[in-house]
Amino acid sequence: MLKKHTAYLISLIALLISACANDDSFTLQSSRVLTFSSDTITFDTLFSRIPSSTRTFWVYNKSGKNIRCTSIKLENGNQTGFRVNVNGIYLGKEQGFQLLNEEIRENDSIRVFVEITPPDNGMTDPQLIEDNLIFMLESGVRQEVCLESYAWDAEIIESLSILSDTTLTTGKPLIIRNSIDIAEGATLTISQGKTIYLHDKAMINVHGTMICAGEPGNEVILRGDRLDNMFDYLPYDEVSGQWGGIHFYETSYGNIIRHTDIHGANTAICCDSADVTIEKLTIENSTIHNNQGYGIHATNCKVNIYNSQITNTLNDCIAIIGGETYINHCTIAQFYPFDGNRGAAFSFANNKNGTAYPITACTIRNSIVTGYAEDVVMAYLSDTINSEFKFDHCMLRTPEISDTLRCSNIIWENTTDTIATGHKNFQLIDSEKLKYDFRLTEISKAVNTADATTSLPSDRNATPRDTKPDMGCYEYVATASEEKE
Repeated sequence: MLKKHTAYLISLIALLISACANDDSFTLQSSRVLTFSSDTITFDTLFSRIPSSTRTFWVYNKSGKNIRCTSIKLENGNQTGFRVNVNGIYLGKEQGFQLLNEEIRENDSIRVFVEITPPDNGMTDPQLIEDNLIFMLESGVRQEVCLESYAWDAEIIESLSILSDTTLTTGKPLIIRNSIDIAEGATLTISQGKTIYLHDKAMINVHGTMICAGEPGNEVILRGDRLDNMFDYLPYDEVSGQWGGIHFYETSYGNIIRHTDIHGANTAICCDSADVTIEKLTIENSTIHNNQGYGIHATNCKVNIYNSQITNTLNDCIAIIGGETYINHCTIAQFYPFDGNRGAAFSFANNKNGTAYPITACTIRNSIVTGYAEDVVMAYLSDTINSEFKFDHCMLRTPEISDTLRCSNIIWENTTDTIATGHKNFQLIDSEKLKYDFRLTEISKAVNTADATTSLPSDRNATPRDTKPDMGCYEYVATASEEKE
């Protein structure tokens, strides 16, 4: 009996030794190769000297045998700006920029992380950067994953102080890390076609004067500095709160924002109390969209807003407290997608924190004020404080009132028409994919209902208005799909 047990034990040990030997063997067959979750890792266009977010991919061994990589390395070493971490090991200088003898067992996998900080390339346009992550198998087989990105040289400035009249012209992209500060008595002009990229919380502080001198088709753009994506479907440029915004202080007058796109800020524009007899800010043919605070917040100052789109903000799209405000042919729409507790499309008040701010004039003509909620027009008025306001030839999403002196020729929007979608008035309201097109549809009641006597000759995009002009900042033009119908 003992002999039988001994023989069985010897056989079991031999089997285990054989299994272990099998487990420790690595194939030299060239047909046994690795599989990658992606054969190309592509980064978005990046600014030179600015680190990217991290990309990742998996390396699988589905070959049926153990595989040993004699080396895993970047083909160009550390010359292109790519950085790689393989299975928790950074391929840095200490490693000779490579990983040696990495074993990937049968049916096992390893994860690879890739980043890049592109070097300056000395060119004015984005340049392609490529490298290959090489997997040299013990069998002699070479496998590779392509790494690629476009890099764009930029002028990176911590803070920009404007002490005398200055013009920023086109050229290299300008990245502001902290702030632009315009001193009292100085004017900063941003020329047509100029884009300024502002870092997280970066502000434009205006004590003097700022002029954004965009032109049709060649606009000024003020935006965040992230060029990459938060998710595959969502660029950071479509996420609110990417930079601080513009603050016009008490001493600031004569500011002009013309053919300018301002988006992705916290509060896009804040105007401090000032002399209401002097124009503080004029906004013409511009877009203020997708901001995490207010679109425009103006306290006791003189503001003119013409032919402009002010849309999608966490707080009110426009909040006016006292002062003198003139709005004509604007689209003010509140479809902010990131928070259901969004503010109004338009609010006006004659007091703030116990301080009286008389409304000497607040005239809104030929404009659309709409949004998700059933009431997006809010008035916070004390009867003892002067409030001179008037809505004329407007579409308003608010319960109808009978004050014909202050509300004349109004289309009181039927809430069942646009609640949750907005498709009755606008070409596209898609809060899931964060795509918006605030041009009018053919069936919108805003078409042909503006006042021709107070209408502006052209719209936000410099399209001429016809003899029956439309409300809002965009004159209706049939799209290709509508023309086919």
